[in-house]
Amino acid sequence: MNKLELKDEELKAHINQLEKDDMAVFVMADGRIRGSLFHATRFVNQLRLQHNLGILETMVLGQASLSAALMIPMMKGEEHVSLRYDCNGPAQGFSVEADSKGTVRGYLFNDHIPVKKALENWDLKPFLGEGTLTVSTLHKGDKEPFTSSVQVNSGNIANDLAWYYKQSEQLSTAFYVSIQMDKQGRVIGAGAMFLQVMPETGGKRGDGGAKSSSSNKDEDDELLSRAEMAFRTCPSLGQWFAEKGNFEDLIYGLFREFKPSIALKRSINYDCPCNENFFLQYIRSLPKDQLDDIKKNGPSPLEVTCRNCGSVYHIDTKTI
Repeated sequence: MNKLELKDEELKAHINQLEKDDMAVFVMADGRIRGSLFHATRFVNQLRLQHNLGILETMVLGQASLSAALMIPMMKGEEHVSLRYDCNGPAQGFSVEADSKGTVRGYLFNDHIPVKKALENWDLKPFLGEGTLTVSTLHKGDKEPFTSSVQVNSGNIANDLAWYYKQSEQLSTAFYVSIQMDKQGRVIGAGAMFLQVMPETGGKRGDGGAKSSSSNKDEDDELLSRAEMAFRTCPSLGQWFAEKGNFEDLIYGLFREFKPSIALKRSINYDCPCNENFFLQYIRSLPKDQLDDIKKNGPSPLEVTCRNCGSVYHIDTKTI
C-alpha cells in the first residue's frame, strides 16, 4: 500500500498528543465476558486519507472498518473475515476485510454519497436503508470461505453486526463504534468496543464444563443485565480519546464491579498488501489484443487504483 501522510499540521499536532492507537483485549466476570477496546484515531484518519473521503463517507467507511477491527480478537488461528453490506440506500453499501494479523482494509460502493439537505445528526439509516449483511470467514487451508447472511435495517452498522452474531453465532455480543469530528469536519478522535458473553458451558464453575443449573442461569441473567447497563453508560469513545483518555481508566472504571483484566494489547492497522508488481502481473495476464492496444495507444503510464485501500500506482507500458 502507498501509505499517504497527513498534511494538516494542526490535526497532526493534536493526534501526536493522544495515546497510541492500540487495541486492548480484556476479560472479566471470572472469564464469562470478554471484550476489547480500540483507540483508532490514527486508523480512521488513515483510511480517510487513502480514499480521499468526505465527512459522511468517512463516517460510513470508518464505522464499518472499526466494526471489522472488533472481530479480530474473536478470530482463531490464521483467519480472514470479509464484512459486506448491500443496502438500498444511497450509500449502496461497503466491503471491508480484516485478518488475524491485525490489518483492515475496505471500500465504499459509493464514495460520493448524495446528501439532499444539511445533516442534523449522524443517523446513517437514511443513507443505508434496508439490506443484507454478509460475513465470510476463511481459515488457513480452507478452499472456500464459510458465508452467512442476515437481513438488517437498523441503519446502525455496529448494531447490525451484533444482530448478526445473535442470529448466526447464537452469541450475545455488543458493539459500539464512535468517531468524533471537530467543527471543520476533521477526525479528532475515534474508538470502538465490543463485549461478548461466553457460552454457559465451561468456565470456572468447577462442574467440568457441564451446563449451568437453573440457579446459575439466574445468576447469569443478572450478570448480563448488569454488564449491559455498564456498557450502555460508556461515554462517547471518539470524544474520550480526542480528550486524551486512556484504556485503563475506561476499562477499569466502567466495568470495575466485574473485576476486568487486560490480557494483552495489540496493534491494528489500516493496511493493504497491494503493490505495483501485483498490478503489473495482473495487466500482463490480460488478453493479447488488449495488451497490444495498451502498448500502442496508451495511456502511458497507466494509472491503477487499488479499490481496497485507494493506493494509486503508475505503470510504464514499456514494462508490460
